[in-house]
Amino acid sequence: MQVEICDTTLIVPPNSPFSDDHIVLSLSHIDNDPNLRLTFRYLRAYVNSTTTNHPSNPFHVISSALSSALVPYYPLTGTLRSLPDRRLELVCSKGQGVPFVRAKASCTLDSLGYLDNPDTHFVEQLVPTPGPDEALAHPCMLQITIFDCGGFTLGTALHHSLADGLGATQFFNVMAKFARGEGSSIMPVWNRESLLGPRNPPRVEAPIREFLSLKSGFSAYEQSIGPVVRECFDVKDECLDGFKSQLLKHSGLNFTTFEALGAFIWRAKVKASKIPGDEIVKYAYSLNIRKIVMPPLPGDYWGNGCVPMYAKMRANDLVEKPIWETAEVIKMSKRNATEEYVRSFIDFQSLHYGEGITAGKEVSGFTDWRHLRHSNVDFGWGGPVTVLPLSTHLLGGLEPCYFLPYSSASVGNKDGFKVSVTLREFAMPAFKVQMDKFRSGDFALVINKD
Repeated sequence: MQVEICDTTLIVPPNSPFSDDHIVLSLSHIDNDPNLRLTFRYLRAYVNSTTTNHPSNPFHVISSALSSALVPYYPLTGTLRSLPDRRLELVCSKGQGVPFVRAKASCTLDSLGYLDNPDTHFVEQLVPTPGPDEALAHPCMLQITIFDCGGFTLGTALHHSLADGLGATQFFNVMAKFARGEGSSIMPVWNRESLLGPRNPPRVEAPIREFLSLKSGFSAYEQSIGPVVRECFDVKDECLDGFKSQLLKHSGLNFTTFEALGAFIWRAKVKASKIPGDEIVKYAYSLNIRKIVMPPLPGDYWGNGCVPMYAKMRANDLVEKPIWETAEVIKMSKRNATEEYVRSFIDFQSLHYGEGITAGKEVSGFTDWRHLRHSNVDFGWGGPVTVLPLSTHLLGGLEPCYFLPYSSASVGNKDGFKVSVTLREFAMPAFKVQMDKFRSGDFALVINKD
């Protein structure tokens, strides 16, 4: 299966959103987190059936909506440039726009299972892949791919320093309103430096240094761990409930799905990858700070509104100790979800940005997309039936794990959800063995040492 690229159009706002020839916008210290110096790539898949039939061409509808949305969201047309201390700022000039790729695929979404468990090589063709220089010159790029069935995918390549998932979804929902002919009254808030700037004087009072260190010249995303592969695994509700019941029986603690399944997958990944026993390994996830900081961030703020949180263990302890102890370490890490932690994180970035802030080498990024509003983006054909992240760089690690809902269009697979795991290629066979044990429901194999 191949995707044919037809053309690329630069979509610009219908009128200049600012009066000067150019303006320079500052980013927040969270936007400038070194872990966010990457292009995040993901796609949404839409069906075009008799019940959701739209009379217009998706490319024309969405490109027109994009042009309208770029009036209030004009920073997406800008160019990122580095300052002497390597922080980024955004330069917006008249005539800039967002590259929009038009493509087609000679197959149907149904034949691909609506991308529930897709072929990696194929889906990679559905989203722009800008190089390092192009990613700064065009921090937002889109691609629409039309399938033989009339359905389509909208692929996004967005530099993470401009927005997180919630901020980007806010933009796409505004686009969708224009596409449906409704217009939008949202006035997106920038003010990033003032809303999420350091204190005066900056101070680090939360346990930031417990998880972050300084190593000049080290880049988490440039380290070499060899080739990686991505696999999707089904997780049934009954199996997960049984696992959590066993954890409660052994520990007396109730664990969320994110804590329980995350603990199992983290241990299985480290074990399969044969990480040296004395290595410190970290479980990383994002904390939404929008209502934690005081005053809360404005509802229309669309910059990065999350900071990384960490749980850490020695690899030996993670593999050898009872699994509920790992789940408890993850649960206890949530005690740091305070405004002081957020402010200390910002101040730590301010004090040490040029010194190489890092969480270390063996970081496993976890994120839960099951309840985000990605699926609400409706351009007139209904919401997407599948939302699929493709990025292998997340929270300072190269082997992310995403909890994802099944496609709403697929037959069956309504029980539970799927887990997308990226792992070193040599480790995936052993990891699959561990996942098979988990999904077998024989929790004696999972709970006890093996």
